[in-house]
Amino acid sequence: MEKIKIIVVDDSAIVRESFKEILANTSQYELIATFSNPLPALQFLENNNVDVIVTDIEMPNMDGLTFIKKVKEKKSIPFVVCSSYVDKFSENYFSALKLGAVEIIAKPKIANKAFYEESKTLILDAIKAASIAKTKKFNFNIEIQPKLSADVILEKPTTNTNVIKTDKIIVIGSSTGGTDALEYIFTHLKPNVPGIVVTQHMPENFTFSFAKRLNSLSKLEIKEAENDDIVKRGKVFIAKGNKHLLIKRNNTTYFLEIKDGPLVSRHRPSVDVLFRSAARAAAQNCIGILLTGMGDDGAQGLLELKNSGAFTIAQDENSCVVFGMPREAIRLNAHCKIYNLDEIIYFLNSLA
Repeated sequence: MEKIKIIVVDDSAIVRESFKEILANTSQYELIATFSNPLPALQFLENNNVDVIVTDIEMPNMDGLTFIKKVKEKKSIPFVVCSSYVDKFSENYFSALKLGAVEIIAKPKIANKAFYEESKTLILDAIKAASIAKTKKFNFNIEIQPKLSADVILEKPTTNTNVIKTDKIIVIGSSTGGTDALEYIFTHLKPNVPGIVVTQHMPENFTFSFAKRLNSLSKLEIKEAENDDIVKRGKVFIAKGNKHLLIKRNNTTYFLEIKDGPLVSRHRPSVDVLFRSAARAAAQNCIGILLTGMGDDGAQGLLELKNSGAFTIAQDENSCVVFGMPREAIRLNAHCKIYNLDEIIYFLNSLA
């Protein structure tokens, strides 16, 4: 199998060396060059073919947004944006996504072996997702590292769940391409739709800015989830980066719990964890939606939702950036319906 050719553009020598170590001796990835700023990278790209570019935003000589624009004017190379934190520059990272960057990842954590291994897993998955987004066919014959299921966070729901009938709640899972899909959905929903809880694969600190941005664009009230938030109509809660998000029930009230724990289905937050908690707490009162993304996080959780009596939706292939997670759910027959984004919006608005 031909290796994915990668260049890394980052002014931090430590980050460049970390990527060299992470990508060394892998069967699917080849780091062909690293650069401390975009100018020599642009010259390199004139005469060399590259599958994925990993870049920071704040760099000397040329910022990452300008770099992305200049590359995209000539070549359709997917970008992965790499950042250590989000503060006053956060809007730049969402601008990068609008310009065509596929993923946002945190810079490698090298403090100890556990952090390093987690960073390696997330970085390799992000690069693979970028390499197949939109332009390349999804390949299931990929090298999969050992992964944990939602069992490590929450026991499986029973199939005979008996839950008090309440107002509907909606749970959504998404990954690569999900930022745009969620924005499109939330800017077209009526303000009185049932409460929505979202797990979008995104690094720590980005989710607060992402929720704030969505809130400014939507008629809904959208925020980053916090412990004991109550799920109710007209409100949307986005899972905090690097934390699992669970739904709990007290009589007829649904509330949220933020939880630490290992990567589940290679992610934290994990869609499988959210969906399993919803199957246990809400069952037939729940609507589960699995959107665009690479891998299979959320597929098993969607099946557990369906088995508990929930109505489940998988996004269709044509409207996905990466038809991975929904495809795996469909393979498991975890869906009640396959909808595109407009059909999802129409259905959710019918519940308002």
